[in-house]
Amino acid sequence: MIRLRFSFILALMLAFSSCNNWLDVQPEASVSAEKLFSTQEGFCEAVNGIYTRASDNMLYGGLFTCEIQDVMMQNYSFQVQDYTNYQKTAVFDFNDGMFRWRVNSIWDIAYNAIANCNLLLKYIDSRRNLFSAGMYEIIKGEVLALRAYLHFDILRLFAPHYESSTAVQKFIPYVREYSNRVTPLSSMTETLNLAIADLTEAKRLLKQADPILKSDYVAGYPYDDTDVEQNNPELFMQNRRHRLNYYAVCGTLARVFLYKGVKDSAQQNALEVINSGKFPWVNPTDFLANYQTFERDRIIYTELLFGWYIPQHEANMSNRYLNVVTGYFVNTDYLNRIYETSTVGGEDYRYKGWFIQSETSNTSMQIIKYLRNPTSTGNRHYLVAPAIRLSEMYYIASECSGDAQYINTVRQKRGIGAPVDVSRLNDELLAEYRKETYGEGQAFFAYKRMNRSITAENGTTYEHSRIYTIALPENEIEFGNR
Repeated sequence: MIRLRFSFILALMLAFSSCNNWLDVQPEASVSAEKLFSTQEGFCEAVNGIYTRASDNMLYGGLFTCEIQDVMMQNYSFQVQDYTNYQKTAVFDFNDGMFRWRVNSIWDIAYNAIANCNLLLKYIDSRRNLFSAGMYEIIKGEVLALRAYLHFDILRLFAPHYESSTAVQKFIPYVREYSNRVTPLSSMTETLNLAIADLTEAKRLLKQADPILKSDYVAGYPYDDTDVEQNNPELFMQNRRHRLNYYAVCGTLARVFLYKGVKDSAQQNALEVINSGKFPWVNPTDFLANYQTFERDRIIYTELLFGWYIPQHEANMSNRYLNVVTGYFVNTDYLNRIYETSTVGGEDYRYKGWFIQSETSNTSMQIIKYLRNPTSTGNRHYLVAPAIRLSEMYYIASECSGDAQYINTVRQKRGIGAPVDVSRLNDELLAEYRKETYGEGQAFFAYKRMNRSITAENGTTYEHSRIYTIALPENEIEFGNR
């Protein structure tokens, strides 16, 4: 049961500040829904509140971005003492109390954000007259996309691999109204169809008004003189790549259609992003500059279609990886196997740019992907948790078409000249997902979608038949009579 035990959205609302960034804001006192949704500014504050909620450290601000899926993907090594409390998750012990607490937290916060989406959607159509040109379309489009994005990720985490035998089984509720009534569970097919419907409507709305579609919009860095993201006089409209903009919706649709096996629609949406030319490939100089410098673009910022803006979690993100004894790290030999450094991956920019030898262990690599410059000069780009990458659209285009040119393009941009073996295209795609989205959670979902077993560092193979279905939270089962 999706019970109304979340904090009322208005306690999460954020007031705009004078800072340049649209989410550099401070909490504001609670107000009634009627008052909040009486102005366009109130709707904007509500949208920011939803993004803030979804960016919680226990959701996309940490746990659901760089922890639980990457642990199950076997991307981290562990000390005997298990300081991170993740060793049982790594062996797929789904009954472990810490694992249950973590996935329950993901469920609760995600459905909290969904409830907040539904509260805004409850008011927006009847108050359309409040909005200036294009704002109704942008706000409603983003919130519909957020609702779909959240439901889809919950489905990908809790439900099994999608196939004919599981498509009709019911796993999660797709909640579309703000209510304290129990929402029935939907089948996997129903959930995917509802997400596609929300995303399709979001795409239609955003196509009418999203400034990211303007011809002069090209993704850049906040400190570049040519950057257009900071030029919009409306604070709410800046940094469209930090939000579910038009192309991020296309990317999400590509994901959902591919998950459902509708490859023509998945490829169509992926190619719309690719052909837009809005997201420039990272310059290797920017990517591989000294890891402590201002210029370093560790997360490949220019290629992000969408990212969760998380400066409030800067310390948490970096502290996860700073200490190879108590934090997350990877053994050197194991990492070399993942990135194929003895063969095609010897010059892989990702290997060179995201990992350094630990100062305390000559057999361990420290992960520096989220490490920030500690000096007062700041960093070249905002701290975001990557959500959708340009490269993923190329992977989807390759998988849907069977054409290796798309995956080979990404490899070339990452310093790998050797083309893939087309006869092993899906295997090569999985290897690329793992290299490209290390610490971002997407490789696990790719393995799950293709229903592949996962092999651990020590050679243990975890069979696909037992690792991809997670029980619903206990409260959901009890109070929803599931």
